[in-house]
Amino acid sequence: MLTKRIIPCLDIKDGRTVKGINFVDIRDAGDPVELGALYAEQGADELVFLDITATNEGRKTFVDLVKRIAQHINIPFTVGGGISSVEDVRPLLQSGADKISVNSSAVKRPELINELVDAFGSQCIVVAIDAKFIEGKWVVHTHGGSRPTDKVLQDWTIEAEKRGAGEILFTSMDHDGTKSGFANSALSELNQKIGIPIIASGGAGTMEHFKTTFEEGASDAALAASIFHFKEIAIPDLKSYLKKEGIRVR
Repeated sequence: MLTKRIIPCLDIKDGRTVKGINFVDIRDAGDPVELGALYAEQGADELVFLDITATNEGRKTFVDLVKRIAQHINIPFTVGGGISSVEDVRPLLQSGADKISVNSSAVKRPELINELVDAFGSQCIVVAIDAKFIEGKWVVHTHGGSRPTDKVLQDWTIEAEKRGAGEILFTSMDHDGTKSGFANSALSELNQKIGIPIIASGGAGTMEHFKTTFEEGASDAALAASIFHFKEIAIPDLKSYLKKEGIRVR
């Protein structure tokens, strides 16, 4: 069994780290450069940076901020927000990103995944999926969770893998910020359908939630934001707990 990864997420708005509940009620959570450096020092396995308003505002990700964060960390760094072409990716990788994440633009034009994989390799491409459980199915949403689509989570995940995505980042909009645990039944189902790693996102509130998503959800990695930003759980403590519980972590 591969070691499980712990991934803090920096949701960025106006150059600041923010966090909401169910994708709304956004509040400030601190300076992204300082937080990124802290998490790298504490032993986070990776860092995810999502410019959450780039798509809605019709602009590209903050390249300068990506560069500043990258200078202060020594762990793999995934960047997303407003990426819609091969040309958008080059300056991000040149600024220090190791992987890029696409969401709304890939839903709008799925061929984008193929183009990015051809240009940069599948190991560099993460497809992020925001979904909400509506009338018995997980409906994929875009534009920071504000627009429902006609795509269903499972089908879109399978298509993303076929198009060459190296990893899936699934955020349950129903669980996001609630600290009630991850969407483990949906995660387990996804893991049975595809062969690429899945990052669980949305719902982390206790150390046990991480253990449960690794065991019941079969998640390869778990992403969290507010519990780390507001110092409710420290990454070294979380890893120590998981090791004692028999979960293999780095």
